[in-house]
Amino acid sequence: MIKPIIGNPEFIESLRGKKATFLLALSNTKTANIKGITQAGIPNMIYLTPTLDSEFLCTGEVYSLENIAKTPKGVPTPALITRGVHLLAPYGHIELLDLGLDVTPKIEGCILHQFNIKPSQNIAKGANIDAKEIFTKGVKFGKSYECQDDYIILGESVPSGTTTAMATASGLRYKIDNCFSSSFKDVPNNIKTTTVKLALSHLNSKYDVFDTLSKVSDNMLIFTAGFIFGINNRTKVILAGGTQMACLLLVIDKISQLIGGRLESSNLALCTTKWVAKDKNSDIEQLLKMLRFPINAYYSDFDFSKSDHPALKLYDQGEAKEGVGAGGALMYGFLNGLTQEQITKEIEKFLK
Repeated sequence: MIKPIIGNPEFIESLRGKKATFLLALSNTKTANIKGITQAGIPNMIYLTPTLDSEFLCTGEVYSLENIAKTPKGVPTPALITRGVHLLAPYGHIELLDLGLDVTPKIEGCILHQFNIKPSQNIAKGANIDAKEIFTKGVKFGKSYECQDDYIILGESVPSGTTTAMATASGLRYKIDNCFSSSFKDVPNNIKTTTVKLALSHLNSKYDVFDTLSKVSDNMLIFTAGFIFGINNRTKVILAGGTQMACLLLVIDKISQLIGGRLESSNLALCTTKWVAKDKNSDIEQLLKMLRFPINAYYSDFDFSKSDHPALKLYDQGEAKEGVGAGGALMYGFLNGLTQEQITKEIEKFLK
């Protein structure tokens, strides 16, 4: 039920039956305020999406709004998948990373790490991030972080994050045409393309990696890049996400070139959903092949073919696809003996 995208198919087997700490990186970017650019949440309240996602993951309830985040078409947040797996095969720990939230989540039973980071600005006008400072905070956290379980699953919730990832990869001079996925089935390419072009207009040829990231990226990509450098391969880390996490690896690669080295990646892997891996409008494999270092990447072969719920069927039709570490959560479930039927039934309980 876990299939390779690129790299060594056997790496993932080393995690079978083991416990993971689930880290969820949360951030807001004002890019999400651009009308029509994302459907990762409730219209006019997109900024609440990471807050609600984290509350639901930790508690099974939301406290900052009456209901969980849904797209305008009624697709419920992928947090249902991540929470559903947790109820059946609990993660060792769930910890949240506040990398610039408009609204702090109201949680119990989960650790919330805070770093005094503000939400980033709209990349069309310049993200206004101090990338070196954010990266340094990530490195420091990675160096000091002691995983209490066998490995780490690192997910994210950043509305409009695929757009900032597109701008980031483009700004770092990767050729990314038709590589990035979207929360939409019918991708609003005109809006995304216009936004990315405006973001890139703030760059000039003298900019180094950090100058570029400061203008066109988001806090999650920069901080977690630092975190991976800081943890320095001493703990296995699964990047739970799609093309955003592939972009994170591209950021890491560029920074390693800047500082004159190459990342040791033997304990690093990526796991996404089948909906991303099989998406005809994106190409995560192509993004991963751009890396200078070897990487193992997989997808969880899960869909909602065993469900009759219309909201869940929208996933199979191409809406949503990934988020809140869903691909990594499904991987964890399969590695701990869960079946597609069990996971589906648990998720359906949230929608009754």
